Amino acid sequence: MPKSLPALVLVLGTSLSFGAFAQTPQPVNPYLQNVPAPAPNPMMMMPRGTGAMKDIVPWAMSPAPTAEQKRQLMKSMLPMLGNMGLNIRDVMNYMTTKYQVKSGVSFDDVVESMKLRANQLNLKLVGHSPMIKDIEAVLGDTSSPRMEVFHFCDIAAGREVMRLVPEAIVYLPCRIAVMEDDKKNIWVLTLDWDMAWLDSINGSMGITPELAKMAKDIRDKMDNVMRAGANGDL
Repeated sequence: MPKSLPALVLVLGTSLSFGAFAQTPQPVNPYLQNVPAPAPNPMMMMPRGTGAMKDIVPWAMSPAPTAEQKRQLMKSMLPMLGNMGLNIRDVMNYMTTKYQVKSGVSFDDVVESMKLRANQLNLKLVGHSPMIKDIEAVLGDTSSPRMEVFHFCDIAAGREVMRLVPEAIVYLPCRIAVMEDDKKNIWVLTLDWDMAWLDSINGSMGITPELAKMAKDIRDKMDNVMRAGANGDL
């Protein structure tokens, strides 16, 4: 796990904490009552946290932040990303787990290996998006490298995650992409589910041990499937 990603999340956690503090009423200094009020702090527009995870009602959606609240959050984070010299390509790279496929293993071998390993691990293949076919059919582009996305789901774990965080449905089912690069090397890629960096944040941002274990189990299974595909294991 790249060390820069925990720093990005730490900024997010700090920003949210500061936003909650900024909304706490502060005592008025009688000697400063006639002094013009300072310009509003953008962080005061941030929503309050929803409380401890143990108090969360299962399946309850959190209040939706406004577009302005989202914009202010990103404005508070992006300067640090810029100072780190990261562009959007770098950020996406840090959020991705990927393995280059072993030489001699074909694209179809990768797919077959992943399907077999997923079945062994009780991961259900629930969807397949052959993106390259749409690119060719809709855009008439036959020069793009081959790319396909496979959707997997651990039904039991997925249900439990969504009970506590319904919004997690936007990340489910889990996806593994198989893609050629500019040199025709084949890669398997997925969203990085590693949550170990939460240990460095006070309170782990409310993640319960049960939720952390389920997320780790899903990540371990996905990683197992990806490595099988990358090695062409049958």
